[in-house]
Amino acid sequence: MFGEILDGSFQAIRRNPQAMLGAALLAQSLSAIVAAVVTAMTAVSSGSIEDWVDSASPADLAAMGFGFFGALTAAGILTMFLSAVLQGAMVVPVARSILNRRTGFRRMWSLSKSRAGALIGLAALLMAAALLAFLLLAGAAVALAAGTDRSSGLLFLIPLIPAFFAVFVWIAIKVMVAPAAVVIEELGPVAALRRSWQLTRSNWWRILGITLVVSILVGVISQVVMIPVSLLTGFLTSVASPNGGSGPDAGAAVAVGVATAVLGGVVGALGYAFQTCVMALLYMDLRMRKDGLDITLLRLLESGADPDGVPGRNTGPGPAQGHAGGAWPDVR
Repeated sequence: MFGEILDGSFQAIRRNPQAMLGAALLAQSLSAIVAAVVTAMTAVSSGSIEDWVDSASPADLAAMGFGFFGALTAAGILTMFLSAVLQGAMVVPVARSILNRRTGFRRMWSLSKSRAGALIGLAALLMAAALLAFLLLAGAAVALAAGTDRSSGLLFLIPLIPAFFAVFVWIAIKVMVAPAAVVIEELGPVAALRRSWQLTRSNWWRILGITLVVSILVGVISQVVMIPVSLLTGFLTSVASPNGGSGPDAGAAVAVGVATAVLGGVVGALGYAFQTCVMALLYMDLRMRKDGLDITLLRLLESGADPDGVPGRNTGPGPAQGHAGGAWPDVR
């Protein structure tokens, strides 16, 4: 049930803080560093940047724009690949926490490092598919705009964009548990996508509802936490150091800006850890419903076998025995 998914996610983070929060901080670290650097540079040299822009040639502005865009793109790609590897690794402590087995950061990495290559391949495959889809949408929009007049083109584009978004969300939900399948079942990227497609069959609406509610919950809490810091930053920017430049006022603005970026990274890491726990528990729940994994987990819980392994690994998809009522191990 939805409440059990949320409760299990909180329990997994509380029982494995080093693994869950450490991996989440690593996943968000690059974005936080980039945000802190950009904030500091903007606060210190806002006036000089404006002077340079006024005197720069169009070629200089274009070069700066392409360089800035290229740096952000490279950082985004690196962050995505790092997040893909760590998201898959974080499934391990969640799976082990179902049987009340604690997992440190080192053990988490030792149990998942052999799947890093497959996780990177999965991330590359998903990124290439998303890029191809957006290019197809852009190509269709350009073709419609070139082949018809403006009003007719807009008439075709208005339903095309929502339809593309709906298909994108549908596919994203269908492949959401692929990282967990890569690590737990030791599958390759393509096999993990097929496995995720199979597991989410007949559960799409349920997974969408849980994912949507969790995303809204994390977003609202993050905004509430960041409101005081945003107000303080706005006060220093508009009152203490309205013109930027150098000096103690600008130094204070830089310090607050960097602190805001760091705090944003920490809050983002907490949200990332919680959402990853939800994804991992959804994967385990789907395997219980499809493969009867809950029976295997109960046997492991009773026998204490394989205490250093990953629950659900080397079991393979089995017959759909159904989810045994009340069979979810109690790890309170």
